[in-house]
Amino acid sequence: MDLVKFPDGFLWGAATAAYQIEGAWNEDGKGESVWDRFTHRQYTTQNGDTGDVACDHYHRMPEDVALMKDLGLKTYRFSISWPRVLPKGRGEVNEKGVDFYSRLVDKLLAAGIVPNATLNHWDLPQAIQDAGGWPNRDVTDWFAYYARLMFDRLGDRIQMCFMKFTS
Repeated sequence: MDLVKFPDGFLWGAATAAYQIEGAWNEDGKGESVWDRFTHRQYTTQNGDTGDVACDHYHRMPEDVALMKDLGLKTYRFSISWPRVLPKGRGEVNEKGVDFYSRLVDKLLAAGIVPNATLNHWDLPQAIQDAGGWPNRDVTDWFAYYARLMFDRLGDRIQMCFMKFTS
């Protein structure tokens, strides 16, 4: 049997989605997401399951990162919940939400794990959906505002996912 060798620099890791692991669905100023709205409607999920608590990563993040380190992960791809940092999808920034992701990135780096951020993993703010969602032509400007905010706040520490914006 031939031994398969991964290329130098290959990173073994794991990936998650904010809605599926964070919980804290209505804490610290987080806005409602389309998933929050959907799963809170009757008969939309089996047994009425929601992501309200999920794995409680929002509260257990330091322990979760310690587990990642113990597993030997070299990278971790996480998604940023747009409504956690911009509750209405645009406008006022929720600093507690930004701080959560900033602390996550710092913990990952301290553990020797390369952070890899995803800006949209089906976690659209409900306020944006109410304004027409992705088909609304203005959503590109709203997303660009969100992306710029995340780049400005986290881009100095995340080398994967972010692209340099030009003005």
